[in-house]
Amino acid sequence: MAHIVILGGGLGGVMAAYEIRKKVRTADQVTVINETAFFQFVPSNPWILVGWRDRKDILIDLTKPMKKRHIGLVVGKAIKVEPEEKQVRLENGEVVAYDYLVIATGPELAFDAIEGFGPANGLTQSVCHVDHAVTANKAFETFCANPGPVVVGAVQGASCFGPAYETAMIIETELRKRKIRDKVPITFVTPEPYIGHLGLDGVGDTKGMLESEMRDRHIKWITNARITKIESGHMHVEELNEDGSIKKIHDLPMSYSMMLPAFRGVEAIRDIKGLVNAKGFVIIDKHQQNPTYPDIFGIGVCIAIPPMGETPVPVGVPKTGFMIESMVTATADNLAAILAGKAPTNEATWNAICLADFGDGGVAFIAQPQIPPRNVNWSAEGGWVHLAKVGFEKYFLRKVRTGHSETFYENAALGVLKTHKLKD
Repeated sequence: MAHIVILGGGLGGVMAAYEIRKKVRTADQVTVINETAFFQFVPSNPWILVGWRDRKDILIDLTKPMKKRHIGLVVGKAIKVEPEEKQVRLENGEVVAYDYLVIATGPELAFDAIEGFGPANGLTQSVCHVDHAVTANKAFETFCANPGPVVVGAVQGASCFGPAYETAMIIETELRKRKIRDKVPITFVTPEPYIGHLGLDGVGDTKGMLESEMRDRHIKWITNARITKIESGHMHVEELNEDGSIKKIHDLPMSYSMMLPAFRGVEAIRDIKGLVNAKGFVIIDKHQQNPTYPDIFGIGVCIAIPPMGETPVPVGVPKTGFMIESMVTATADNLAAILAGKAPTNEATWNAICLADFGDGGVAFIAQPQIPPRNVNWSAEGGWVHLAKVGFEKYFLRKVRTGHSETFYENAALGVLKTHKLKD
């Protein structure tokens, strides 16, 4: 019997628990370690910010579905992974031993990198966590009583840009609903070299579609942007030239702001030689395994992926939902093979399907694979994207609630789109 421990209970960790439990031997033990007993559907956080969802709408207590699937759930904060001892040490003093470890922690949010940045000790809001989104909503309601300039976007080193675009558009849509849009100048600030880069050098015509959307909504933008400091009522931004020199310095007035942070590896795995890179992200091979510690796998936002290329301001590569699910499937199949005495052979496609909701429309894209050059490079826009995102939210929450990593309908739809999780 083997004990497989999954560190993290987000999108990657929960799906990994369900899929690994399904594919490994009945006698094998599967355990999830997570800081809380609930799963949160992070893509809905921009809706919470404007009051379109409540906190309870996007949370699921993991206790029942984990128990139903015979998966152990340990609630506690991991403070150190000890790969030589093959164990995870928790903040409460507990130690969880493993035979195989799947790291799916997600990132640590680097709010401390810029003065005045972040929801806890700074002056900007976040949609990276449900608690951040709830705080952002309270601040948004206060803002709407006395509206002024809004700054939305991402800071240097960020790698997740979709929620920044979504938040800017959703705020704009809500302001129009409240009949106060005319009182609110909006500026989108991003380290991307161009609008719609997304950390992926664009997908299809994301550049043209997102620029057009922003023009239609009278949202100004600054690209190649580096935030130097945030003060009450002001954001200080350096706009860089292609050679990295300063093109222009902006002092943006700010009554409300949501800025996405850069990511780094969590403290529990940082500085472990051979396991992580300089930023604390897990090093993996094509089978999702760590080369130094082959009993450790990495999936999701916590893995190391090099940037697309040099840009004037550092820009990371996002790990989108379907891309993460493809990592989950490859990891589950490879673990099953190893436990059967075979070599791992499965490789994730890292294909991407993305729905970016704008409240009354949106942009969708398919990238096969996510990182170019691609076999499929498609994007589209329209009101149907908002409806599709709502439908996907309900579908995914049901998957988590019922303990399924995939369904017949999902596989049928992916077959029609010719978008698969594993390489042939």
